[in-house]
Amino acid sequence: MVETLSTEQVQSVAPLYLGFDHLHLYVGNSLQAAVFYVTRFGFRIVGYRGLETGSRRLTSYVLQQGRIVLVLSAALNPDDSEFAAFLAKHGDGVKDVAFEVQDARAAFAFAVARGAQPVQAPVELTDEHGTVTVATVSAGYGDLEHSFVERRNWRGARFLPGFAPPQLDMAAESALIQEALPDCLLSHIDHCVSNQPDQGMEPVVEWYTEKLGFHRFWSVDDRQIHTEYSSLRSIVVTDANERIKMPVNEPAAGKRKSQIQEYVEYYGGPGIQHVALYTSDILRSVAALKGRGVSFIQVPSTYYTLLRERLRTQQVQLKEDLDVIQQLEILVDIDEEGGYLLQTFTKPVSNRPTLFYEIIQRHRNTGFGVGNFKALFEAIERDQARRGNL
Repeated sequence: MVETLSTEQVQSVAPLYLGFDHLHLYVGNSLQAAVFYVTRFGFRIVGYRGLETGSRRLTSYVLQQGRIVLVLSAALNPDDSEFAAFLAKHGDGVKDVAFEVQDARAAFAFAVARGAQPVQAPVELTDEHGTVTVATVSAGYGDLEHSFVERRNWRGARFLPGFAPPQLDMAAESALIQEALPDCLLSHIDHCVSNQPDQGMEPVVEWYTEKLGFHRFWSVDDRQIHTEYSSLRSIVVTDANERIKMPVNEPAAGKRKSQIQEYVEYYGGPGIQHVALYTSDILRSVAALKGRGVSFIQVPSTYYTLLRERLRTQQVQLKEDLDVIQQLEILVDIDEEGGYLLQTFTKPVSNRPTLFYEIIQRHRNTGFGVGNFKALFEAIERDQARRGNL
């Protein structure tokens, strides 16, 4: 006999999260943004929604690389006040960080029962390939949303019902570009970072733990993360199975304006600052991305002098060629057990100093590069100084 849970019991059981499903970005021109991500980052266009598919409000392109899915949407109509307000306030940015869940209705009920603001009640999207159930709540800060996506009754290769395969010319152009340029080898989203104003971090962390059933995974404060000019505090929250990791940052007092505060001011409030994309071969990935024209932060040679000394002292042997690591300006962080991670960061990908991407590879290391934060901040501060914002 199968036991049926009551509504109250369903709402008391934390959802089963399966991972990041997709990121939905609002942009000024989705066609041009799609071409940018195809040429620079090696994505393929795998889906389309627009007037030709019956969408009267948004034109969207779905991009995929490995398990990473980006949806880039732009408004069709000049009087779309909600979309226009988002772009005027934030510029191009992440509107929705969507999670794949085992049961979207249960995840939505769990969050709303604990006070999350509903945006879209569970809805079933159906076509000849099956059904996907989607529900959405406000993330509780800024204009960010979180969608719950349930795909267990879906057998389609495309993104969602309602999206068509890309137009033939776009699909052909995307394929030709990938054949002509090196593969970027990006496989999945490792973590997704939000920036909050001063004193905004703890309420957001509480929102994730209370409304979504996440728990605290990792944290640092301004005693550990600081430079001559600025500092930050950061707490990482994650689901029970630690498949989704969401670091939450806030600025701490310093001599000058921190890069966290710069983001908040130019984004018009809190939001997603950067997305970490995982690769199994960061040397090839970064070389390919640079060859495609992606701009990265610059790391001074003194960093690698200190790194070589640290590797000798801690007796850590890197699998990768350290000379190539230095040539590509990749950062290395080592934990107490000898595990290490390799990471680097792009410069902002739009006209505002807001959204950027991290490229990351791990070797028995589940941290977030705390040993590299000082070097990262100093690199970003050099760019801030050139922008006149330090």
